Amino acid sequence: MHSGEEPSQPAPVDRTTEWFVPRFGPRRFRVFVGLLFLPYTGMVLAYTVIGAMLAPQVHWERVAALLLIYFLALGVGAHAFDALGSRARKPWGDVFSTRQLWLIGGASVLAAYAIGAYYMIAFVPLLWPIAIAEGFFLLAYNLEWFDGAFHTDGWFAFSWGALPVLAGYVMQANALAPSAVVLSGAAALFSLVEIRASRPYKELKRSRDPAGIARLAYLESILKCISGGVMLLGLGLAIARWNG
Repeated sequence: MHSGEEPSQPAPVDRTTEWFVPRFGPRRFRVFVGLLFLPYTGMVLAYTVIGAMLAPQVHWERVAALLLIYFLALGVGAHAFDALGSRARKPWGDVFSTRQLWLIGGASVLAAYAIGAYYMIAFVPLLWPIAIAEGFFLLAYNLEWFDGAFHTDGWFAFSWGALPVLAGYVMQANALAPSAVVLSGAAALFSLVEIRASRPYKELKRSRDPAGIARLAYLESILKCISGGVMLLGLGLAIARWNG
C-alpha cells in the first residue's frame, strides 16, 4: 500500500568513525584529517620516494620537495575536490562548504605547481609531461570530467601509482630508466589492490548491513596492510640510501 510519501533516504554514514580518522579533537579537525585519507596519501608519497631511491645520485632536498608537492596536490587538493561529492553524494557531509573546498583544493594545487615549476624550470624539465598528466588526472578523476570516463580503477592505478614513481626518479635524474618503469608498474598494481578493496569497503560502510561486518573487517585489514607495507618499503629504501 502506497502512503503517498517519498521513501526516506538512509542517513549518511559518519565517516569520522573511519580507522584513519583521529578519535580526538573537534569534529571540523577530525573531518579535515579524514579528508586527507592519510594512509592512501602516504602510499603515493612513498611511491615518489621509491622512485627517487633508484636514481644514481639522490638529492635529498628534491625528495622533500616532491613529498611536499604530492602532499599538497593529492593529499589536500585532490581530496578536497573529491569531497565536493559526485552524483549529489558528499562523502564528508557539510562540515566544509562547497566554496571552502574549492578554495582549499585550488590553493593547495596552485602551491604544489608553484614549487614544482621552480624545479622543472631550473633542474628537471623532463618532469613537465608528468606534471601535466598528473594535473589532468587530478581534475578529471576527482571531478569526474567526461562523464566519469577517467574515474576508473585503471586510471587511478596509473595516475596515483605509476606516475609518482616515475616522478620520483625524474626529479632526481631528469631522465628515465628501465628500473623506474618496471617499479612504476608494480606501484600501479599495489594501487589497484588498494582501490579494488576500498570500493566494496565503502559500499559495506554505507549499507550498514550487519551480515557484512566480517567482510568489512577483512577489507579493512587489506587496506591497512597495503598502505602500511608500501610506506615501510619506501622508508626502508630511503634509510638504505641515506646510510649507503
